[in-house]
Amino acid sequence: MADDQAERPAGAGKLSRRRFLAATGAAAGISLLGMKPAYLSPALPSVTGRSAAGAEALVLGSSQDGGVPHAGCPCAHCEAARRNPELGRRSPGLGLLDHAERKAFMIDAGPDFPRQLDDLPSEWRDGRNPLAGVVLSHAHIGHYAGLVHLGREVLGTLKVPVWCSERMAAFLRDNGPWSQLVGLGNIELNVFEPRRKFKLTDNLVIEPIAVPHRAEYTDTHFFVVEGPEHRLLYLTDIDRWEGLEPPIEALVAGVDIALLDGTFYSAEELPGRDMSKIPHPPVVETAARLADIAAAGRTRIVFTHLNHSNLLLDADGEKLRALRDKGFDIAHDGQSFEL
Repeated sequence: MADDQAERPAGAGKLSRRRFLAATGAAAGISLLGMKPAYLSPALPSVTGRSAAGAEALVLGSSQDGGVPHAGCPCAHCEAARRNPELGRRSPGLGLLDHAERKAFMIDAGPDFPRQLDDLPSEWRDGRNPLAGVVLSHAHIGHYAGLVHLGREVLGTLKVPVWCSERMAAFLRDNGPWSQLVGLGNIELNVFEPRRKFKLTDNLVIEPIAVPHRAEYTDTHFFVVEGPEHRLLYLTDIDRWEGLEPPIEALVAGVDIALLDGTFYSAEELPGRDMSKIPHPPVVETAARLADIAAAGRTRIVFTHLNHSNLLLDADGEKLRALRDKGFDIAHDGQSFEL
């Protein structure tokens, strides 16, 4: 299987209702179905701000591409999420909301697209089009497979803007079923250039930056999102930090919020696996690199894209508590950041 999808173990958080249940349960001393993992009681506040007049980023999914529970996986994390949906996590995605212009965008559109769409303001929809646009990072299933819901079998949208790289645009134009979306005018491709900013709205500006990551079908980009007040880095997939330009330390120091690739906590969660076949920098390595920045407290550093095997999702929370003590955190579905 591609990427980390073949791995075993993980689970956690969901949307605002899930955070409410976790918070009220914790306040009452109640554990969900007999267990209350540490990640349901974050040490740092889940919501950094929400403004009806400005812009915000909304975590629509915080797992690796396969979600939690992961298909066919019998690990403790996935079994717990099957018993208790409140422990599940959705495929990766970030919503960008401009409250002033009443427009909602998605960065990436994965397998959980229908449920993620429900978390965006329905009153902002424009007829057949539920979104003002989609920005795509690359062609691994957790990041673009949800585009199928824009086609004639489901929404039948009309020219929804899709921003992507030239290689990603060629892939969508030349391969079904994506080519049908282009041919029928369900989506309208807009090619971005690396390191060249483009506007979604007057309040939301995106800078795409190329990143080394398995390139079976397309190249991969991450994004710096500029809002009226804050800058956010969204980087879910990278093979290694070495060779990244600008360096990850400079990128993180230059933003207010950094949502980073946290796919694996460490190699120990996948004994016997060749990590070169599923390269992602482990959280322990990234945290060591960014320790001084996290300690300074200016940039909030949050790990996302968590594989279902990730040890940060263990119910005892030992590794997560240690990570939080160093000034880092993990993302939760439904988490909101003011932009």
